[in-house]
Amino acid sequence: MYKHLLLPIDGSPLSEIAIQNTMRFAKSINAKVTGFYVSPPYHALSLQMEMLAETEDDFAKHSRVQAERLLGTIEDAASVAGVSCNTTYAIGAHPYEEIIKAANDNGCDLITMASHGRKGVKGLLLGSEAQKVLTHSKIPVLVYR
Repeated sequence: MYKHLLLPIDGSPLSEIAIQNTMRFAKSINAKVTGFYVSPPYHALSLQMEMLAETEDDFAKHSRVQAERLLGTIEDAASVAGVSCNTTYAIGAHPYEEIIKAANDNGCDLITMASHGRKGVKGLLLGSEAQKVLTHSKIPVLVYR
């Protein structure tokens, strides 16, 4: 059975459902969990380099604080459930790539994640990170909806 689950989150209410379901599942199979969050990269155009550097530093601090806050919800849920857990985050423009990389780098044998279930034009325009993970991952994926 699975021994190490990767749990990527995005801070949405659906992520909370995935957290609770993943912790119950991990507990039932005695697996450990790695919580994961992807921060978007910094993008800015400026002619004043001093302003750009200060803004980039502020963005990095804000991203770290947000990641720690969101990953803290996973740590809290793991503690309550009695599940072994660690957390990590990455910065990347393509979350699905970072999710797959994190699963491989951490030796995870299952990815559990939420899906927003976007369909039609909205799904085409916004894309689905869960769908991209399903399409590109060689590691099994369990999707909560």
